[in-house]
Amino acid sequence: MIDTDRLQKSWPVLTAAGLAAIVLAASVFIVMTMPPRTVVMATGAEGGANYQLGLRYADILARSGVRLRLVPTSGGLENLALLKDAKSGVDVGFIQGGTTTERDSPNVESLGTVFYEPLWFFFRGEPGEDIRGLRGRRISIGPVGSGTRALALELIKKFKLDSVIGEISGFPPQVAADKLIAGDIDAAFIITAWDSPVVQQLLDAKGIALASILRADAYIAHYPFLNKLVLPAGVSDLLNNRPPADVVLMAPKASIAVRADLNPAIQHLLLTAAQQIHSPPGIFQKAGQFPAAESIDLPLSDEAQRFYKRGLPFLQNYLPFWIATLIERILVVFLPLVAVLYPIFKFLPKIYDWAMQSKIRRLYDEMRAIESEMESQPGNNVAAIDEKLEDLGQRANRLALPTAYASMLYTLQSHINLVRDRLAPNAQKSPR
Repeated sequence: MIDTDRLQKSWPVLTAAGLAAIVLAASVFIVMTMPPRTVVMATGAEGGANYQLGLRYADILARSGVRLRLVPTSGGLENLALLKDAKSGVDVGFIQGGTTTERDSPNVESLGTVFYEPLWFFFRGEPGEDIRGLRGRRISIGPVGSGTRALALELIKKFKLDSVIGEISGFPPQVAADKLIAGDIDAAFIITAWDSPVVQQLLDAKGIALASILRADAYIAHYPFLNKLVLPAGVSDLLNNRPPADVVLMAPKASIAVRADLNPAIQHLLLTAAQQIHSPPGIFQKAGQFPAAESIDLPLSDEAQRFYKRGLPFLQNYLPFWIATLIERILVVFLPLVAVLYPIFKFLPKIYDWAMQSKIRRLYDEMRAIESEMESQPGNNVAAIDEKLEDLGQRANRLALPTAYASMLYTLQSHINLVRDRLAPNAQKSPR
């Protein structure tokens, strides 16, 4: 039998213990869901433009106490493969537009587009030649796993040059530039930013020209992820007018892609870094054009959508990153808990009181039934009614209730005795 007096006395202790257990579980959950201290980013070839961008991201994240570890890769396709592989450890990477779809990469999301990645076609020859001059030449189209290689192959196929190119190789951008200048190859496709050292080196190199893409508008009509860019004449060297004429380029946009399970606070840090790095104006972009809420290949993450609509979470605008994140996690966890637990703890005493009183009410209901039986059949079944009252009185005596309910129990017993007193005259009149 449950000792209800002890239960009542220990009720505050049990309530406090329950609350402590809930707080402990919530605290463990908060600690486990805090942002990681180290994040891994797939960039591109070491020393290349995207790797240099990764270093800038790492510097900004380090100010908030988060280490960004860079993983050099062959390019966007390898970055995407690492993001899709849960065992790779890669959390974020640059990917080139037109390389995947939401269906092919269900566990990867975008934080938006961040810059143009022009496709440069440098060749040994005179300015004014175009891609048709590839016939019979030795050409580098970028290493396997690079976005350069994928787009260059598509371009060669579209111009039906795949069967007439002399030799195809796959060198990284800097190697391709050195070999092109040395005369070891005749042409090279390179996807990288305008301010990349490779591009600047080749624009200034003697005997090396930059080709303009023919019918770029028609090509873009087939591949909407591409954009038409124009490199103005003389932009590289005004004095010597290099390039000597406007050059039409095609460029996909690069996106910051993340694993869908990347901590939201880290996504906010990356988006903040993207604003600092990519929002200034450039040769091909206006101020504030990037980062942009564009989902070219992949859907924008929920955090990215909120960021572009409302900016950073309120606390991160005023508090250090880790303090703001901790407070946000506490609010996220404890506010719903309070909303759920407050009505529960408010009504628990009432439920407890109802449960205790219901034990007495059940006996009262039986007593009223006995009284009804006495009134409907006066003088009959006296012995049976007396036996029922005796049983009811014994059960009332055995009823285990906290001391606070003793008065109700005494009142019940008094009422039982009153009913017995009413039954006594009938007992004396009944035949023996």
